[in-house]
Amino acid sequence: MLAAGGQLPSERLGDLAVFGELALSGALRPCRGVLAVAEGARRAGCGGLVLEAGHAHEAALVDGLGVFGAHHLTEVGAILRAETDGSVAGPRPAAASAGADAALDLEDVRGHRAPLRALTIAAAGGHNLLLAGPPGTGKTMLAQRLPSILPALTRDEAIEVTRIRSVAGGAPSHELVTTRPFRAPHHTISAAGLVGGGSLPLPGEATLAHHGVLFLDELAEFSRGALEALRQPLEDGRVAIVRGQRLAVYPARFQLVASTNPCPCGFAGSARCRCTEADLGRYRRRLSGPLLDRMDLTVDVQRPGPEDFAAGPVCRSEQERDRVVAARERQAARSAATGVLANAHLGTRQLRRQVRLDARGDAVLRRAYERGVLSPRGHDRVLRVARTIADLDGSDAVAAVHLLEALGLRQDLFADAAEETA
Repeated sequence: MLAAGGQLPSERLGDLAVFGELALSGALRPCRGVLAVAEGARRAGCGGLVLEAGHAHEAALVDGLGVFGAHHLTEVGAILRAETDGSVAGPRPAAASAGADAALDLEDVRGHRAPLRALTIAAAGGHNLLLAGPPGTGKTMLAQRLPSILPALTRDEAIEVTRIRSVAGGAPSHELVTTRPFRAPHHTISAAGLVGGGSLPLPGEATLAHHGVLFLDELAEFSRGALEALRQPLEDGRVAIVRGQRLAVYPARFQLVASTNPCPCGFAGSARCRCTEADLGRYRRRLSGPLLDRMDLTVDVQRPGPEDFAAGPVCRSEQERDRVVAARERQAARSAATGVLANAHLGTRQLRRQVRLDARGDAVLRRAYERGVLSPRGHDRVLRVARTIADLDGSDAVAAVHLLEALGLRQDLFADAAEETA
C-alpha cells in the first residue's frame, strides 16, 4: 500500500515475497509455517523474503533465497530503499532437537534378549511394534530407547521434520532438526489430537512423529475412535482432513510402537490373574483386529529371570545402530530407483521383486496362510519383516530361517492369554 501511494519504491517488491502480521503500531508479528512459506517463495521464483526478524534464521534454511528480517514497518521501508540490506548474518544457535533423550541407551536394559532382537528388527526396517506383557517388565523402557538405534535423518527428511514443527507452531527453528521425532501422547488424547484436525486444521501427533516414532503406552486405554483414526495413516503415510470444503493433507510416515498388558490386571497366565474369560473378551475388544493386523512385530515381554537380571547388558545402542544403518543402506541401494528407504514402506510390486523365496520358504508361508494365521495384509507384512531380517544378516536372499523368525514375531498374544485364562 505504501509503494502504491508512492511513499516507498516499488521496484524491489517485484522480486520479494512478504510474510507476517502487521500490528497497528507498525510492529511485525511472526506467523506459523515460515519454512514452508520460504520454500514456496523459492518455488515461485522470488529472489527474497521479508519477514519478522525472529524467524529470519528459520527461513534462511532454504538455499537460494535471500532473507530480510525486520521488527517494524520502518525497517521494511529502509530495506526497500536499500538503506540497509536487513539480511541474516552471524552465527546460528545450536541445532534443534525433536527426539528422545540422547542419554537413553540399550545397555540400561537387563535380560530381554528376544525383545531387544525385535527392537533391532523394527528399527532396521521401520516396522510397527507391539510390546505386550505384565506391568513393570520394561516395555516402556524398551520403546523409549528405540530412537537411540535409528539412523540419522537425511537432509530431505530433516527439512520435512523442521517444516512440520514450524507449521505446528513450535519455537523458531534456527537449525534443521537433526534427530528423529519421538512422540508419546497420553491415552486421553482425542482423535483430532492424534491425527490432526480442529476448526482450523493443525497437524496431530501422527504428523509430528513423521520420519520418527509414535509411541502409544497402554494402548488399550486409548479411545477406540482415536485408534481407528490411525488406520489410514498407517497404510498411506498421510492424513487427509476436510474442513469447510477445503482439503488439508499432512504427511504421517511414522513408526508405530505400542505397549499393552495381556489382560485387565496384566498378569494373564499366572496365579496372580483373576480375570475371567468375559473380562478378557471385553479388554480385547478395545483393540480392533484391523489395527492389530497392522502391527508387524508382536513381542511378549516377560519378567527376566534372576540370572539375566543380574548379568550385564545384552547389547549397546552404538553397536545395534551400526547394524541398523548397514541394513538401511542395503535397502536404500536396492530401492534407489523408487526412493523407498525402509522395507516397511515397500509397495506390493516392489515387495514381489525384492523377495523371492526358495521352495522351503514358500512352503512355510503357504502353510501359515492356509491355516488362517495370516490375512493377505499380514502375508505381505511377514515378507517385509523377513526381508529386513535378511538385510541384518547381510543376505541378498530371503531364506526359510528368516521367514520362520518373521512368523514367530507375529504371534497373537491376546489369543494366547485367552487360552491360558480358559
